Amino acid sequence: MTDASPIHPPTDPSRDRLTAIGLMVAAVVLFSGLDTAAKYLVTREGLSVAQVVWSRFVGQFVLLLVLLPAFGIMTAKALFTTNRFGLQMARSVLMVGTTAFNFLALEHLRLDQTITIVFLAPLVVALLAGPLLGEWVGARRLIAILVGFIGVLIAVRPGLGAVPPAVLYAFAAMAVYALFMLLTRYMAHFDPPLVTLFYSMFVGTFVGAPFAFAEWQAPPDILSCVLLASLGVLGGTGHWLFLHAYRLAPASAIAPFLYMQLLSMVAFGFAVFGDLPDVWTLAGATLIVASGVYLVQRERRLAREMADAAPMP
Repeated sequence: MTDASPIHPPTDPSRDRLTAIGLMVAAVVLFSGLDTAAKYLVTREGLSVAQVVWSRFVGQFVLLLVLLPAFGIMTAKALFTTNRFGLQMARSVLMVGTTAFNFLALEHLRLDQTITIVFLAPLVVALLAGPLLGEWVGARRLIAILVGFIGVLIAVRPGLGAVPPAVLYAFAAMAVYALFMLLTRYMAHFDPPLVTLFYSMFVGTFVGAPFAFAEWQAPPDILSCVLLASLGVLGGTGHWLFLHAYRLAPASAIAPFLYMQLLSMVAFGFAVFGDLPDVWTLAGATLIVASGVYLVQRERRLAREMADAAPMP
């Protein structure tokens, strides 16, 4: 995956890896801040989910347009040029969908509950990559995926109590996000990431506008105005750090640090809403994180074995 800026080979791999880890951790903290602000706006300020979703996309879209000269992109033609227009539109709609479902879930669930369910997405991606992308997993990885599903069952506890309807929104957000990631991986072969990012923000801004204006409410105070404006900054900066981290180090080295988001979600949930995860959520999240980390390490080991087995040039 490349964008308009040049990619230079790392001069110090160990330093680049540490920098990438730091960027990844900073990115997930910003994503946690995005979810926290969205939950606050919906539950404490009484704004509609459609309004908050649209504010996130329009804010990030404006931020992207401001930063385009830094990427060497000066014309609209370069941003709209795609080799798979239909798939770009589908991917963009999926991004809007997963954001909307996630914010709907946050209206009723704790931050740690929603992120625990969303953490299932990489496992679903690994499971669906076979039939959809031809990237089949072996028996050990299938067991890891099964362990992850058990972790979600422990966290949600269906049949052992009243399952909030909002859990269905969280599962919908996870499922749509898994499809979004699969399509993103596929699109990486056809379009540069900056074009893909632009389409997501463009579609989110203009498709979401009618829904947002239909339910628009004037922000009640300065704090809500600041939080609405911060949504795009948090999301946009987080995605930029995320992409830059993957440019500095291989995915297998930094992907496990995605799960640091659980810690930041718990911290924000306690600081802002006074929420703490229960023992079931922690137990389920532990299994999900363990299975996800195992899958990453397994991918790294298989890649290393394939590299060692490759014939010398």
